[in-house]
Amino acid sequence: MTCCASIASSLHEPGPRRPGVDEVALASRDLGNGLRQITLSVPDMRCGACMALLESTLGKHPDVHMARANLTAKRVTIHWQAEYGSPPDFGALIGTIGYTAVLPAEGGDQPDGEMSGLLRALAVAGFCSMNIMVLSVSVWAGADPATRQTLHLMSAALALPAVIYSGATFYRSAWRALVHGRTNMDVPVSIGVLLSFGLSVYDTFAEGRQAYFEASTSLIFILLVGRTLDHLMRRRARSAAASLADMMPKGANVIRADGRIEYVPLSDIVSGTRTLIAAGDRIPADGTILSGLSELDRSLLTGESRWETVGPGGQVRAGDLNVGHPLTVEATAAPGDSTLAELHRMLEAVEDCRSQYRILADRAARLYAPVIHGLSVLTFLSWFAVTQDIHLALTISISVLIIACPCALGLAVPMVQVVAARRLFTQGIVARDGSALERLAEIDTVVFDKTGTLTQYEPRLLTGNWTGPLEFSLAASLSRFSSHPTSRAIADYAARREWEALALDDVREIPGNGLEASFRGEVYRLGRAAWAASGDADDRTAAASTVVLTRQGEILASFVFGEKVRAGSAMAVQFLKSRGIAVEMLTGDVPEAALAVAREVDIDLVKAAALPKDKAEAIDALRSLGRKVMMIGDGINDAVALKTAHVSMAPASGSDIGRSAADFILLNGGMDGVEIAITTAGRAAALIHQNFALAIVYNACSIPLALLGYVNPLIAAIAMSSSSILVVANAMRLEIDRTPPGRNLGRISELVGARQ
Repeated sequence: MTCCASIASSLHEPGPRRPGVDEVALASRDLGNGLRQITLSVPDMRCGACMALLESTLGKHPDVHMARANLTAKRVTIHWQAEYGSPPDFGALIGTIGYTAVLPAEGGDQPDGEMSGLLRALAVAGFCSMNIMVLSVSVWAGADPATRQTLHLMSAALALPAVIYSGATFYRSAWRALVHGRTNMDVPVSIGVLLSFGLSVYDTFAEGRQAYFEASTSLIFILLVGRTLDHLMRRRARSAAASLADMMPKGANVIRADGRIEYVPLSDIVSGTRTLIAAGDRIPADGTILSGLSELDRSLLTGESRWETVGPGGQVRAGDLNVGHPLTVEATAAPGDSTLAELHRMLEAVEDCRSQYRILADRAARLYAPVIHGLSVLTFLSWFAVTQDIHLALTISISVLIIACPCALGLAVPMVQVVAARRLFTQGIVARDGSALERLAEIDTVVFDKTGTLTQYEPRLLTGNWTGPLEFSLAASLSRFSSHPTSRAIADYAARREWEALALDDVREIPGNGLEASFRGEVYRLGRAAWAASGDADDRTAAASTVVLTRQGEILASFVFGEKVRAGSAMAVQFLKSRGIAVEMLTGDVPEAALAVAREVDIDLVKAAALPKDKAEAIDALRSLGRKVMMIGDGINDAVALKTAHVSMAPASGSDIGRSAADFILLNGGMDGVEIAITTAGRAAALIHQNFALAIVYNACSIPLALLGYVNPLIAAIAMSSSSILVVANAMRLEIDRTPPGRNLGRISELVGARQ
């Protein structure tokens, strides 16, 4: 096989099998409202321009609702409309622009294989380059013409393996781009390498005094060094989502109907599957314990280091670690629908999102091809017109092509966001949206809810007063229909006493007020006295810490609750004030209870007895004054305010609606995460600004130097690679732990770090 045939073969080598329409449909996840989501690996994704092209191509399809590319993970996430039947053929659509898309489970993500290929190519280029430099010493020393010609031919022979084999990684990518009518960063690199080698071959056979084979091979070597270091650093900055996925088991021991125990992959586990969880195993899916008594380490999701004792009937979640004795667990949901899977999707979402910074960087990357290629052609024509030296004109034109590659600009934002999301996760904080990091760095006001946020989420029932057993049974029966902290406290209290479970009709929950139901033709209410006794939800005279049971407005029972300040609340308020951030409290409790907590945590401005609409209106009022408000709340009654705020935060112990409305979720029990999140967001914003500055300064200095002829292709390659590595290294600085000793939250950091 000839050299040309070898190159052509490498350019057209078959890639991984792309997924069919049916496979995409099976691998897609239902998002509701007719939307489904599929994540595909795109190993050919190299730069910001690749991301922009993939997103724009997919986004033009009428069935695609949203497409987001993740450069670090080399994946693209697609939301598509399921109401039209089968999904589009995404594999073929991505193939039309020269990329290969595969399902992640089929090995689309193989960083170790890519690294070994880069190292082999690097070794060949390094060997050839060093030996050519040794031969060049004799030429530079003034060898006679015959010896010089022999050394040039030997150098050409040594350069050939480097140009063909080591440069193939650039040629393949460039060829795929060109045959589909586009360009990427590897097109100018390939042109630069091949033109440098071609000019040297020409000079050799023209018996010129100098041939620059060491320049072409060193160019490949330097570019491969840059790509290898960039690859290593991206793996080091691997996403929190990948770290979390690594911690989960790849399968589970399933108990079959005949009693056999069989190890199966997670994809085979469905609701109703019975699994055997041995000591040291993680729970693969949310479920219910059928038999066994053990202890669980739930710090992965809650950050709580204290083990919890569980037994038959107990609920377990995916990710819980069994540290005691074997358990038999029946799955209540597939692993993909578990709490942990939802957390994993949140972490991926923050890495795929588009903040204003990333939109700016993507637009700049899209301008690269027409501007730089045009500039390179203009440079060649100008220098040739002035000097009539085609060799010099080509060399300068090549330098412009290489040095102007916008890799640093494309990496400026996503690398910081990925590292920031991972750092927050290791500290027990989940960012649901990457743009939220940008917004968090801008806040000047923080509004706290009280109950369940500044105070312990689960109140204690201190005293109760009821007229008879029927009234207590009514209160206990009603409390079972709500997950509100006071309802759970009544239910826990009732579990230690004798009571009769009553059949209630038309049960409904009114957010911010309480529960209402019919029993024997009469209406009963359990909740705030103002609402339950009179039906007037705007009467603010009764404490939220007091709950009453009424019948047709008549009070039958009352329950008084106590609460304690949540760990870290006072310290969080102190930190915010030290940063010049205004702090307020917005609560549904009465002024007396609210002021007691406010005094303990040192909050001066308090608005009490606020209903859900009042909270949203208060946030709106602050925003109308130009304030950047962060709302921190936990319940259903905080959901509208959380959505209204500039940025929002909720503890993981809060309601599902509260968590889904928040931008950040605190996995740990305390408010310490407020300081960590704000500090990390501020550092991330500073690093993004620094990265933009580095990229802009690099281009502002390097391109004029290349245009003026002061930079050769080798120096251009060194500068281009160095700029990308510098930006990635600057983003990695965010991983340096500046948290004071003893302030790190939970054990999540240890668990994730142990897997690196």
